[in-house]
Amino acid sequence: SKDLKGAMETLIEQKRQKLSTVEKLDEHMDFASQLIFAQNRGDLTAENVNQCVLEMMIAAPDTLSVTLFFMLILIAEHPTVEEEMMREIEAVVGKHELQS
Repeated sequence: SKDLKGAMETLIEQKRQKLSTVEKLDEHMDFASQLIFAQNRGDLTAENVNQCVLEMMIAAPDTLSVTLFFMLILIAEHPTVEEEMMREIEAVVGKHELQS
């Protein structure tokens, strides 16, 4: 548990350092960045940030798989939504191959 907590603190510090050196901040804004900025503003403590990131790392695979499962079922049940999604993908990606 202490090893995992230490690893999270290290990752958060690396993220904090990266945020302090980037030119375009909007390209690097994600949930962890928002947490770090909330801590900088005094809205969260370092422990709050560490706990949130740790929970994201541990819980994300389970919640992500359940969310994707239900999303795919909903898309399958609504073909017009699927068609609209495919049009949007084609508009954004064009003739390029899709990648992970």
